[in-house]
Amino acid sequence: MKPITLIVLTLMAGVIWPHASAIAAGNLAGQDPVVVRVELGTSAGDLVFSPNTLTFETGKLYKLVLTNPSAKKHYFTSPGLASRVYTRKVQVVGPNGTVAEIKGSIREIEVYPGGTAEWWFVPVATGEISDLNCHIEDDDGMTHAEKGMTGAIVIE
Repeated sequence: MKPITLIVLTLMAGVIWPHASAIAAGNLAGQDPVVVRVELGTSAGDLVFSPNTLTFETGKLYKLVLTNPSAKKHYFTSPGLASRVYTRKVQVVGPNGTVAEIKGSIREIEVYPGGTAEWWFVPVATGEISDLNCHIEDDDGMTHAEKGMTGAIVIE
C-alpha cells in the first residue's frame, strides 16, 4: 500500500469512527411510538372527530388509535396525511387483542361501531392538511363530512 493511501485511510477512520454512534441513532424502528387517540363520532351520535386537529412531527413514530364509540361506522380519510407518512402497519384490535395486521400504503381506515384500529406511521414530509373527513353517506344523501365530520392535520 502506498504511504499516501495509508495516510488518507487513517485520517478517514479518525473522522468517521467517532461518529458511528450518530449514524445508528437514526434507527426509526427502535422508537417507542407516540400514542395519539382520536374518537370517530360520539356515543350521543355527534358526527365529529375528537380531537379534530392533529399535530405530528417528522421522524417520530406514531400510533394513531382510532376508536368508534358511535352506533354508525366512520371513515378516517386523509389523502394528504397518507401521502406524507411512511406506514409501518395498521392493526385491527378486537376484545381479545390484535386480530389483524395490514401492511402497505393506507389511504383511509373504516372503523365499525365499538371498534378500534391502530395506524402506526412515521411522518416524512411537512405540511398543513385540511382534508381529514368521513365521507360515508347517510340515508338522507348527505355525507358525514357535509354534516361537520372534518378535521385538520399539521406535520411539522
